[in-house]
Amino acid sequence: MFGSVPKNLWAKRIPADEENCIRLATRCLIVRDETARRTFLIDVGMGDKWSDKQRQIFAINNLSEKEVGVDCKEITDVLLTHLHFDHAGGISRYKSGSPDSLELVYPNARVTLQRENLENAKSPSVKEKASYLAENYGPLEQAELVLVDGDVEVHPGILVHQVNGHSRGQQWIEIRGGGKAIFYPTDLIPTHHHLPVPFHMGYDACAETVLREKQAFLERAHLEGAVVFFEHDADLAACTVKLDDRGHYAVDERVEF
Repeated sequence: MFGSVPKNLWAKRIPADEENCIRLATRCLIVRDETARRTFLIDVGMGDKWSDKQRQIFAINNLSEKEVGVDCKEITDVLLTHLHFDHAGGISRYKSGSPDSLELVYPNARVTLQRENLENAKSPSVKEKASYLAENYGPLEQAELVLVDGDVEVHPGILVHQVNGHSRGQQWIEIRGGGKAIFYPTDLIPTHHHLPVPFHMGYDACAETVLREKQAFLERAHLEGAVVFFEHDADLAACTVKLDDRGHYAVDERVEF
């Protein structure tokens, strides 16, 4: 999760267990536009299509729909940052009584995705092949799928921005309203421990590109006082950012959701 940063440095921020694993979340964000009667869901988590062995390997602990408190049928729009299984696995599930047949979890939702990421998912590199699974992108053929190219305002106050360092065709989400902004960087900055620019993941397709994109993102977030929302942080949902005394980006004010 920290690429070339030595463990003796990153472990001071987030210690690993005896199996060298760290605790992560797959935190999604719900955005409601009451006027337009639209409910947006940003990313859909890992889903429930896992064998017992896979659940043990990844230590998956799903929340039930009841615990989340949202009816899947309420969701009118799903924004997928990219199709890696930990972001898009929850888009489909096995039909009850039909373990070989998939159905959409959000049957009433329009699904928005970068066109380039869908192409990437269907023809991934060797490095990403295990992260792009057919059972996640295949069912999108059943959905009302909106493919966008680059930076687009998909709804008033909701914008998507393409970035390619982590995975070709990934998009981060910008939400604006009431003079405030929330930036959802997805795997560009997965946790608050990754706020220093050099801290990036070994999973990234191109380190040089992700560092450049991350620097630009953080400069904007800092300048605009935006709330940065962390998808994979198990302890901190969001914060504003500052420059610390060493010139690294760091947590300024914690924000609860």
